[in-house]
Amino acid sequence: MAVRQNPPFRADHVGSLLRPPALLEARERFAGGQIGAEELRRHEDDAIRDVVRMQQDVGLRSATDGEFRRSSWHMDFLYQLDGISKAAENLHVTFHNAQGDIEFAPAALKVGGRIGLGEPIFADDFAFLRDTTSSTAKLTIPSPSMVHYRGGRAAIDPSVYPDEEQFWTDLSAAYAEEVRALADLGCTYLQLDDTSLAYLNDPSQRSMLAAEGRDAEHQHLRYIRQINAAIADRPAGMSVTTHMCRGNFRSSWVASGGYDFVAEALFSDLAVDGFFLEYDDERSGGFEPLRFVPEGKAVVLGLVTTKRGALEDKDDLKRRIDQAAKYVPLEQLCLSPQCGFSSTVEGNALTYDEQVAKLALVVETAEEVWG
Repeated sequence: MAVRQNPPFRADHVGSLLRPPALLEARERFAGGQIGAEELRRHEDDAIRDVVRMQQDVGLRSATDGEFRRSSWHMDFLYQLDGISKAAENLHVTFHNAQGDIEFAPAALKVGGRIGLGEPIFADDFAFLRDTTSSTAKLTIPSPSMVHYRGGRAAIDPSVYPDEEQFWTDLSAAYAEEVRALADLGCTYLQLDDTSLAYLNDPSQRSMLAAEGRDAEHQHLRYIRQINAAIADRPAGMSVTTHMCRGNFRSSWVASGGYDFVAEALFSDLAVDGFFLEYDDERSGGFEPLRFVPEGKAVVLGLVTTKRGALEDKDDLKRRIDQAAKYVPLEQLCLSPQCGFSSTVEGNALTYDEQVAKLALVVETAEEVWG
């Protein structure tokens, strides 16, 4: 079985990119009521045209819109599903970096009605990207798991879903409708972003879920089943990947640990075409879990960090690719940055030029390794 490379994953990036200062200023003016939605969208359009051009100039064969129309990588999507709204209280999440901890209080969600898809989400955004790039237009959306992981059963109104099985059925059905709608718009490359499948490798995260009364030892199996149900009917011409992130906010992270805990079920059973995996430092663990990756699946090694501006050494990247190739054939391996450069509007602690240099390094290294 050949590795599916349509579009090619060989040199790629996860999705979000640093917002330019002019766009950040426009967002502030919009929030302050100084400009309207139409003017904000014109600023977004201009910024997206520029960032698409940048991706093409560095040699990437796919392009995202940088997630420039979003405040966060996931909530802007999830709140548009029928039945989901903002919770009264925010979450409280502790992020970590080399300097210490950062307390972050992102918006939470609640499921107060039957989940459905009233209309395709990000349809206009994708259509603009599709018509703007001559490369493959790549869309990123949060995986179904992200509706459930943080709040669990407590975030679901029991009067709406007395049986949690119906919640899962409705959630996957809504996602399946979204996938079909995106395919109708010409989307051939869809990425499902997921922190849960990476977080669950961290014993502290599993302990947290267990303390809430959840089945932390088997939660990943449920998530795998629901993602598979969501993408089961995708057309043959659509490639679906997943990115498994350990947290990304202002160059900080939440979870640590390799992919060992979920690896066998994840790589064997998750029916995606490729896995974007974080491997930028010792926090990521080793390549040994890749032994479970079957023939025909692409593994995109996130060896280039997005959390710092210092540029990696190309020879070091090649050595690490060789190490991973002991567990997965080289022809199934690909290269990317480890996460997004700006998973939230605030962005990570590096400059635009450092971002471009890292993307260019990914392309150059991939060309030298795979030709």
